[in-house]
Amino acid sequence: MNPRSQSSIAASQAAELLGRMTLIEKITQLNSCWIQELQTDGHFHPQKIRARLGQGIGQITRLSGGTTLDPQAAAKMANTIQHQLVEHTRLGIPAIFHEECCAGSMTLGATAYPQMLGLASSFEPQLAERMTAEIRKQLRALGAHQGLAPVLDVARDPRWGRVEETFGEDPLLVSQFGVHYIRGLQSDDLRQGVMATGKHFVGHSLSQGGLNCAPVQLGWRTLWEVYLMPFQAAIREAGLASMMNAYPELDGEVVAASRRILTDLLRGKLGFDGVVVSDYEAVMMIHTYHHMAPDLQSAAALGLRAGIDVELPTAQCYNDSLVGLVESGKIPLEWVDLAVQRHLQMKFELGLFENPYVPEEGVLDVFETAEQRALALEIARKSLVLLSNHGMLPLAKTVKSLAVIGPNADDPRNLLGDYSYAAVVDLLDFQKPADSAFEKLDRAALKPHEVRVVTVRSALERQLPKTQILYAKGCDVFSEDRTGFEAAVRAAEQAEAVVLVLGDKPGLTLDSTCGETRDSADLRLPGVQEELARAVLAVGKPVVVVLINGRPLAIPELVDSAGAVLEAWIPGEEGGTAVAEALVGDINPGGKLTMTFPRSVGQLPVFYNNKPAGLKSNWYVNYVTESIRPLFPFGHGLSYTTFEYSDASVYPAQAQAGEMVEVRCTVKNTGSAAGDEVVQLYCHDLYGSTPRPVKELKGFARVSLQPGESRQVSFQLPVNLLAFYDENLDLVVEAGPVEVMLGSSSEDIRYTGSLEISGAAKTPIAQRLFGCEVQVS
Repeated sequence: MNPRSQSSIAASQAAELLGRMTLIEKITQLNSCWIQELQTDGHFHPQKIRARLGQGIGQITRLSGGTTLDPQAAAKMANTIQHQLVEHTRLGIPAIFHEECCAGSMTLGATAYPQMLGLASSFEPQLAERMTAEIRKQLRALGAHQGLAPVLDVARDPRWGRVEETFGEDPLLVSQFGVHYIRGLQSDDLRQGVMATGKHFVGHSLSQGGLNCAPVQLGWRTLWEVYLMPFQAAIREAGLASMMNAYPELDGEVVAASRRILTDLLRGKLGFDGVVVSDYEAVMMIHTYHHMAPDLQSAAALGLRAGIDVELPTAQCYNDSLVGLVESGKIPLEWVDLAVQRHLQMKFELGLFENPYVPEEGVLDVFETAEQRALALEIARKSLVLLSNHGMLPLAKTVKSLAVIGPNADDPRNLLGDYSYAAVVDLLDFQKPADSAFEKLDRAALKPHEVRVVTVRSALERQLPKTQILYAKGCDVFSEDRTGFEAAVRAAEQAEAVVLVLGDKPGLTLDSTCGETRDSADLRLPGVQEELARAVLAVGKPVVVVLINGRPLAIPELVDSAGAVLEAWIPGEEGGTAVAEALVGDINPGGKLTMTFPRSVGQLPVFYNNKPAGLKSNWYVNYVTESIRPLFPFGHGLSYTTFEYSDASVYPAQAQAGEMVEVRCTVKNTGSAAGDEVVQLYCHDLYGSTPRPVKELKGFARVSLQPGESRQVSFQLPVNLLAFYDENLDLVVEAGPVEVMLGSSSEDIRYTGSLEISGAAKTPIAQRLFGCEVQVS
């Protein structure tokens, strides 16, 4: 069932209701308000609620994500607010409550899953759908109806702090994960689901210098080829209900003020028919940040004209001042009516008018269930990427002493993403001056509901009960303090081997090193962590490095010196368990990189699907002082076993637009350990009317194999999946030769075959495809 199947009925209902509304009632539906605006000292304030909601409201911002309310208290507060709106406003229109939910509901007591970059490293999109189905249960129990996720930005610049929230650098992989994420959140019926919000439309991730919200220089062909693909997939394949604009200007157009982008492109060409919400303060920023509008009223007019239907997080521009603009004729009433119609329609599609309240009993029954923790662990296990291994891993369980060192070895906070509840509590605490809109935090009150996070140290102590674990922090994530080096070196000297756990602190505060607004100029380990690593390595003991971080790092010296490097990303509440299991061989890492790791920041941008003239200097190829080769390529990931590819074929060897080709091979586990291999299908159109990338991911399959076991992997490759946008930006399949490759990474290609596309020189294609079916037998 299409989750938007009720849209035509809802549109009629919205139109009828719109016809009964006054202008001020319409305008209140275009804005939102922070939950704190309805509170005093963290408590519900009836007078504030009556004053702020007297004419209605469009949305309520972060009922649970901006407070210290436990889930049951949040549900009760949601019902109180809805009761005010339904019973004490003229038209009784309920509000949409929205929350952040990137890697779990941003709620006190909600399950904290691995962050998106790690989730994508599983190369198993179905995990995203299973995860968001659980997130949906928690959001619905709270009374929330909209989740501000997923991030559909294609990430090609790891300096940008929000890379951790993305699914990586490949548009097809991002599309696959985005579609499954949305399906799980919205469900088959939006009346039982939560609106997903695709963001950030469009180009946010390619900002100048990797700096958050900086201008984006992006040509329209690359926009169509790469950056629009996940949004196209989300709209057509998943029925995406909501879209959020990008903050930056795109080739000189401020996206929040661009009708060409948010209406002509998004609705006219891509066919989006949901509601567009502003990124937080994006309408105001047309005036304050981009200096395009002389005042907030002008910014409101530009945002409304562009196609932003609802201003988040609160009414700074879409407020009472719009009344005067409409009455004076500066803003046509039709702009207001169209935006209100869309927002009301979504409320009808969600079933809010029939069922505005949530049960207040049993809310906690869907929070931190055994099944949810098991899923968090499964995703964490499958997200692990073994970057290098010089025979050190897995560790022998008979090891008598093990030094566990590093700022992320025993800090549960740093295993959680930048939009986790723990991170936002940091931010609320960080913003505690008297004029803050946030309540003063009572951290003691949070304790009974805080999620238990398993660290690497505690998990290793459980995994190795007979091993002496020598712990030393060594240093903080982001500090110049080296006073802990001595204890770390001493622990290394006394141990047989060392686990060195390094990386980032995700978040939005100044002491965070990745996340929104936390951009990197060097892609090195922050603070003095690399100095700590050198000091520990100098002891001469075998060292395995575990990275808990939110972006690809340029650390070739560390990779060369360590006995092994395990990438854990930001692994969530069960991250320590997954890492410990992998270190001792109870599980076999099988994840693959979704972003290229550079050798140095000077290589950027570096990504696998570059053009024939890309990633080389004509005619000497390399930089003067650096190789052009990346540190680790897209799709890379080692294993404790080995895999052999055989019996590969492409059939038929000639096909035309609209036809199907089978690409298959047999994969065998030739080692002594069970393991997972991700078989990757790449294609290269050898000659195109516009230059084509040297490789493009067209399919993938994660296969689990016991020692000696073989399985056949068969990709059903549509020729139309090889379509691209020509010089006129028309989607076409061009005749000619195509290389078809199967590999263990974008560089570890195990088979290359040939496909000849026959037929007309250029065949127009009506709809873009976003992947191919695969069977494993």
